[in-house]
Amino acid sequence: MKQEEILDYVDRHPSSRVKLAITDIDGVLRGKYISKEKFISAIKSNFGFCNVVFGWDSADVVYDQTAYTGWQSGYPDAPTKIDIDTFRKIPWENHTPFFLCDLANDENHANEVCPRSLLKKITVRAEQLGYKPKFSQEFEWFNFEETPHSAHQKQYSGLKPISPGMFGYSILRSTLRNDFFSAIYDQLKEFDIPLEGLHTETGPGVYEGAIAYSDIVEAADRATLFKTGIKEIGYKLGILATFMAKIDENLPGCGGHIHQSLWNQDESENLFYDDQSSNHMSDTFNHYLAGQLYCLPQILPMIAPNINSFKRLVEGAWAPTTLTWDIDNRTVAFRVLLSGNKACRLETRVVGSDVNPYLAMSACLASGLYGIQQKLTLQSPTKGNGYRDIRHGILPGNLWQASQLMKNSSVARELFGDAFVDHFVSTREWEWKQHAKAVTDWERRRYFEII
Repeated sequence: MKQEEILDYVDRHPSSRVKLAITDIDGVLRGKYISKEKFISAIKSNFGFCNVVFGWDSADVVYDQTAYTGWQSGYPDAPTKIDIDTFRKIPWENHTPFFLCDLANDENHANEVCPRSLLKKITVRAEQLGYKPKFSQEFEWFNFEETPHSAHQKQYSGLKPISPGMFGYSILRSTLRNDFFSAIYDQLKEFDIPLEGLHTETGPGVYEGAIAYSDIVEAADRATLFKTGIKEIGYKLGILATFMAKIDENLPGCGGHIHQSLWNQDESENLFYDDQSSNHMSDTFNHYLAGQLYCLPQILPMIAPNINSFKRLVEGAWAPTTLTWDIDNRTVAFRVLLSGNKACRLETRVVGSDVNPYLAMSACLASGLYGIQQKLTLQSPTKGNGYRDIRHGILPGNLWQASQLMKNSSVARELFGDAFVDHFVSTREWEWKQHAKAVTDWERRRYFEII
């Protein structure tokens, strides 16, 4: 849709407001409604948005040691650019016009810590090398017959799932709450987030949705809005959704696998596919995959960003723990899919559903390009159980270990810049420190009476 058509829609819409949103470091959408008049002015000359959105955690507690913003700077407004190309109509809000925004440093320079701006920068790098990245993401998540109030009152324990038991790929369970199931499929499509598939997964009240592939920035936009869209649709139907990576130690975790391929600039050729090679993987694909294997331990917090992320990455729980790859093997970190030229792609399986899609896709693309540019040699594939193949190493075991590796990695700084790495790592260190001082239910159950 052309800009004039978008502005005309905004002008004619019966609502007097427009909804805007910015994605913070944790992948949480922060936004507001503004008047139509303010929107028209902002399109012409941008507007200000408090830069605290990159200065606090997911609980709105401000970080104590970040250079980007803080008490020392007074949390000023940052120049904010509305991306007119992200225009959508919100089906569950009377088709209110919606746009994504990017915080900038000034009128001419992108913000170094803005996740969406980082992905745009790496996408330009790929295009300068002659590649067109095509990405998509799939999500697993739990759904409960609760409200934010009831879940809070229950302290997020003993919640009622929308269906009981372990019933993956169930036709029956998709009928049980078909109002929700159908609303997801239909309203997300209307919100320009087309799904390739939607089904139940193993676990009480678990769904999985696969988003159709697209250009990488659009893919990250879709993934981010998918998570918020699911929650908002659920609100309307008395359902509370969570994208935590691991909600219960006795249940499977929730993946957010990223599928990716590189195409030529006119999108006529998938550069991962080679009909002449023995396994149909091109040299470009080999180098790209080798880059992800090499870089993964050094950039893992961008793919496993939370304390809870690492509770999912355990042996035998459908999430990888080793630096491995193979063709169509779900026990390895990187699953290669070779079903023809169009569908040939890489699935990065380390990613959980709790990620910030902009940062996770930035990590995948940047590390893959690194492998291509360095012409890295691809290690031999795993045969059989990837959990047992530790030839090339295992993943860091917690967020602190992973953050320290990234903090001291020259590769991470080369790929993402010092400003981003310093800011992002400090936010992950903050997250670890908040966890370290918390007394948990597990500790009370284990130590209260016996010690």
